[in-house]
Amino acid sequence: MSGGGTVAETVGAVLASLGVDTAFGVVGSGNFHVTNALVAHGVRFVAARHEGGAATMADAHARMTGRVGVLSVHQGPGLTNALTGVAEAAKSRTPLVVLAGEVTAPRSNFFVDQAALAAAVGAVPMRVGSAADAAALTAEAFRAARDGRRTVLLGLPLEVQALTVSGLPGVGDGETGGSGTAGSTRSADSVRSAGLAGSAGLTGGARPLPAGPDPEAAARLAEILAGARRPVFVAGRGARTARRELEELAERAGALLATSAVAKGLFRGSPWDLDVSGGFASPLTAELIRDADVIVGWGCALNMWTTRHGALVGPDTVVVQVDLDPDALGAHRPVRLGVTGDVARTARAVADLLADGAGARPAPVVADGEPGGTRAVPEGAGPRAVRREPGTRAVPGRAGYRSEALALRIAREVRWRDVPYADESGDGRIDPRTLTIALDDLLPVERVVCPDSGNFMGYPAMFMDVPDEGGFCFTQAFQSIGLGLATAIGAALARPDRLAVAALGDGGALMGVSELETVVRLGLRMVVVVYDDEAYGAEVHHFGPDGHPLDTVVFPPTDIAGIARGFGFEAVTVQAPGDLAAVARWLDGPRERPLLVHARVTRARGSWWLEEAFRGH
Repeated sequence: MSGGGTVAETVGAVLASLGVDTAFGVVGSGNFHVTNALVAHGVRFVAARHEGGAATMADAHARMTGRVGVLSVHQGPGLTNALTGVAEAAKSRTPLVVLAGEVTAPRSNFFVDQAALAAAVGAVPMRVGSAADAAALTAEAFRAARDGRRTVLLGLPLEVQALTVSGLPGVGDGETGGSGTAGSTRSADSVRSAGLAGSAGLTGGARPLPAGPDPEAAARLAEILAGARRPVFVAGRGARTARRELEELAERAGALLATSAVAKGLFRGSPWDLDVSGGFASPLTAELIRDADVIVGWGCALNMWTTRHGALVGPDTVVVQVDLDPDALGAHRPVRLGVTGDVARTARAVADLLADGAGARPAPVVADGEPGGTRAVPEGAGPRAVRREPGTRAVPGRAGYRSEALALRIAREVRWRDVPYADESGDGRIDPRTLTIALDDLLPVERVVCPDSGNFMGYPAMFMDVPDEGGFCFTQAFQSIGLGLATAIGAALARPDRLAVAALGDGGALMGVSELETVVRLGLRMVVVVYDDEAYGAEVHHFGPDGHPLDTVVFPPTDIAGIARGFGFEAVTVQAPGDLAAVARWLDGPRERPLLVHARVTRARGSWWLEEAFRGH
């Protein structure tokens, strides 16, 4: 890469050269030039109506594409407006570069300590301090985001942006590979302080390969699995690209397969898929995980949400955790064994050990259908028809937790929609379970479901199916409401082959309402479902039973469908199952405009997961 230009132009050119193809933001004077530089070098810029929405769009887009996201914001208030979305990305370890204009004079009305703000929410603060280090530091910020899976704030002081860069060194090492360029001492220090000393950008070396496990730790895990009668794997964010390896190991060990919420859909199509562990778990899923004698968390925090505050872990259950980050091991609960390593490489290593008989000991034989049985499910039986990824080899295994009877039970009972319930629809309101099951039947299978946070969130998360792990985008590490619509916009742009479904409560919908214009302007043919109980329902059901006044968390009726039409949506109000015929007509039609479904939902009781959730408050 050669040539010159201003620092702002250099930053845009370097990011484009490293493979960035899409950026999100709101343009002000402080990020005007760097945003135009991105566009000039072929990057698509998606303008949001609020920086908070832009941040979450960039986050969701990065999650759905697996690439580094880019957010561009104005100095001061532009950054503070974005901060909730930046916090969500940082807590989720989303690889994201935030370009923020910056004033350095403390007397300026725009001045805030932007580095301190970034650090406070878990992002890595960096700053371009001169023309000489602009290219190298931009490349280093990109690599810190990508290789460390971190959200990085790259401050661009206004007085520095206009400086002339005499030439651009080769930066290479973008999304498609190449050789790197070392950054400045100050940038190296800032990254080391965030625990990123292994980043390729610090050494100029090639992009590092994922770490394999310590051989002794892998052998210990193989021994634990060889002796397990009822093993369960729980896969999290760090396992989203390791389906093949985990399924092969699970078949050798006879393990059942579950995920945390963020990895929902990872094992879809397997007869041993229990869906989501934790507060969202169906009764059968909870029963089977609770009865496990070994639980292995793969790239999964095993936090209070995933374990129901520990209630899903039996008193004698052996807990193992595998994670790239050694600090994550045992952070939320004690573990018998912690293994530092990449999920896919660790699973492959352990599977090879089991194949070689390492640590193997015979499992007790029990009757078919009893947990821990060793009778194998016959080949060709319906429940054995596992959907395999290309290149997956069939592997012999032990039955472990698996049996014909259990496979049939999983097929019939594991989904929440198959759990019997009394439909409470009536008096102008529809039961959210009835609503969501109907939408699940109506909407195309190829979808990306994007739930916001709130009392309602378990219904779209668990009553609406997804085709795979790419069919669910869950921006809930920070547990903020108001991110769902922006999440769906980012996901829709990342996966135009799928129908994006934003599932919102009325509170979150009205909080992010300005981005309805963004949906229409971008021509996104998405569906927005608003579960309207005219309240902050979580607070109503948490505090109401104790007799607290609720005037501060309930609201008068709002014509959300009318608001959506004002932005250019098609919209329908749903108060009974028959009203969903309008959704079917939209799906069968040309879908020239996005659709908003304003569902007036029943509100007499809190959702099933809410009691579990509030135990941590």
